[in-house]
Amino acid sequence: MNKPNLIYVFADQLRYFSLGYAGDKKAQTPNIDNLSKECTDLYQTVSGHPVCAPYRASLFTGKYTTSTGMVINEIRMNTNHHTFADVLNENGYETAYIGKWHLYAAELGNHYDTKNSYIPKGPDRLGFNDYFAAYNFRHEYEPGIAYYHLDSPEKIYYDKYEPDAQTDMTIQQLKRLSVSNKPFALFLSIGTPHDPWIPENVPADCLKRFQNTDFHLPENYLSENDPHADAWACLSSEERKQLTDWMRVYYAMTANLDDNIGRLLSAIKEMGLDQNSIIVFTSDHGEMFGAHGRRAKNIFYEEAIRVPFLIKWKDHLAEGIKRDFVFNTVDIMPSLLSLMGLPIPDEVEGTDLSRCIMGEQDTENGALMMCTGPTAVFGDGQEWRAFRTKKYTYAVFKSDGQEFLFDDQSDPLQMNNLIKKKEYQDIAEDLRNKMYKKMKQINDTFENNSYYEKNWIKDRIIQHTATLT
Repeated sequence: MNKPNLIYVFADQLRYFSLGYAGDKKAQTPNIDNLSKECTDLYQTVSGHPVCAPYRASLFTGKYTTSTGMVINEIRMNTNHHTFADVLNENGYETAYIGKWHLYAAELGNHYDTKNSYIPKGPDRLGFNDYFAAYNFRHEYEPGIAYYHLDSPEKIYYDKYEPDAQTDMTIQQLKRLSVSNKPFALFLSIGTPHDPWIPENVPADCLKRFQNTDFHLPENYLSENDPHADAWACLSSEERKQLTDWMRVYYAMTANLDDNIGRLLSAIKEMGLDQNSIIVFTSDHGEMFGAHGRRAKNIFYEEAIRVPFLIKWKDHLAEGIKRDFVFNTVDIMPSLLSLMGLPIPDEVEGTDLSRCIMGEQDTENGALMMCTGPTAVFGDGQEWRAFRTKKYTYAVFKSDGQEFLFDDQSDPLQMNNLIKKKEYQDIAEDLRNKMYKKMKQINDTFENNSYYEKNWIKDRIIQHTATLT
């Protein structure tokens, strides 16, 4: 059999709960909903470190944050890994990458300076050596403002709304790749529905679709900020007044994303690429919108860590089937490589769950999740570890030792912390032991964020990721 192609599409800050097929009646996502009927739905997929850069580092290495060193945003990724794209190159694949990268800049802010937005050819592209139309990161999507780079620092400005233009570019590349004799892997990293959620940052026709939709604060909304929240997660009184307006733009961005997924899927079918391509639709993490007194991500609550993961491979994977094993970010690389018949590097820390995806077996293994510091600055106090199973979430903060235990099936909004309930002590102890056992396996000693700044990172560039002792 010919090697399958891989088409991997991931959104930014799109939570599982804001899609129609997941039960959100406000969502206008007919194309993604229809796709779910043709896919194996890994509906217990979690973001192992629900922040943009840490997620991408784990995606491309199959390693946890404590091994990649990408402990916060806006630091530069080290290149001493055997990456996803390296394996593809070694096995005759052509690679293509379009969109947000977020693994290169070594300066806080100043996103539009080419020294931060342009990723030069070479090892900093982590093996994506072929077509590379990317930018490090920013979150303005308007034509004439949003831009990308090819193989020079020259800024190439989009002539239309960025996700629309990126979809056009992806279809163009697929047309080129479809007539090649080589198998290919294309990654499309779309920036929406990441904030800022202002009307100017979404097409007017998409926003108009929600003009008569009522948005409300979450049922688990808290009026006080979570004491463990960093600056990105805290809400001012003025921001709290804007939450429902933000939601309107968020849903409009998601509707635009759905439009583009529809266009992309139609093009894939027209080119016949659906016959032997593994197609993935997912996201890097979710968004809180005031739930538990937080905005943004970087927390173990379901709104932040639960992401869609739809996977389609004609005649190989079941259609319209839900798999309920827990699928973590670090498991993506080894599982996809295995499905593609490609070798998994020995250094990968995630688990090959391809047989679970295919329905040949199940697993009760849980997922280790983590936060190693604030979103994009160095500082101590936000670090946590968590362990997520099919039924429960256990979590603990390093700063004060506060623990949490939620029954995610009976309490999906995670409003009832069971950690002090006598009848749950055995469950808490079991999950606590499993979490620390997994941490030990990957040499994670639950350090403060300042440890990495002092010992691993110089001038916001990761210098060292050796085993902690």
